[in-house]
Amino acid sequence: MRNQIAAVVIAFLVWPGIASAQTFVTNTVFFSPNSVVPDGDPNGLALGANMTDINGGIASLTVTLNISGGDNSDLFAYLTGPTGNCAILLNRVGMGSANPSGYDDSGFDITLSDSATYNIHNYQSGAYTLNDSGQLTGDWIPDGRNIDPQSAASSFDSVSITATFESFLGTDPNGQWTLYFADLSGGGQSIVQSSELNITTTPEPCEIALFGFGGILFFAWRRKGFSSCQRQSVPSKYRMLFSTRLSPCHIP
Repeated sequence: MRNQIAAVVIAFLVWPGIASAQTFVTNTVFFSPNSVVPDGDPNGLALGANMTDINGGIASLTVTLNISGGDNSDLFAYLTGPTGNCAILLNRVGMGSANPSGYDDSGFDITLSDSATYNIHNYQSGAYTLNDSGQLTGDWIPDGRNIDPQSAASSFDSVSITATFESFLGTDPNGQWTLYFADLSGGGQSIVQSSELNITTTPEPCEIALFGFGGILFFAWRRKGFSSCQRQSVPSKYRMLFSTRLSPCHIP
């Protein structure tokens, strides 16, 4: 009996440390490569992927884009998830009252992340690097400006940055994900050479309890038959989809 009581005490002492040492799992989805963005066409290009069998809620996510050609300030891009959440990735970068035409660099080879230092919309206002192909490189915060991309240039000056990856945190990653791109000014051809979505999830609380608290109690009372949460496999499975149907973010 004393051994059993001691096991309970140990379980409660050890539990906080075990709970804090959560296991994070990163799942990667690759969208259809070498996809042409229709020039000067707001109907745009939609690339989709279906994610299944991923366990836990979203802890963080990033989007990596390799886009060649075209004019960077022509592009509007967003990501939508299975729960309807939306993040604006690009929205006419550089556009504002001081620069009505935006930035005329050609292409991106970037990673978008909420943990980056600078927002991509005004990337020329600080230090930035173009590769030998003229593409912008580096890690950037998503544009996040949730306004109509065909708005007047001055509208971009004061709009709040609201449509970032934060809205996805804690949600279920399983289901349909869509990357949408539109070129809103004619002249120059943008091609999405490659694009990927990286989602990091945390385990369900029941799984931590199974290992931390439940596991110790099971050792102490191994003949009592404790019930536990059912463990699920965590492999990432997806199938490539392509859709030309526009599924835009809500524009206030």
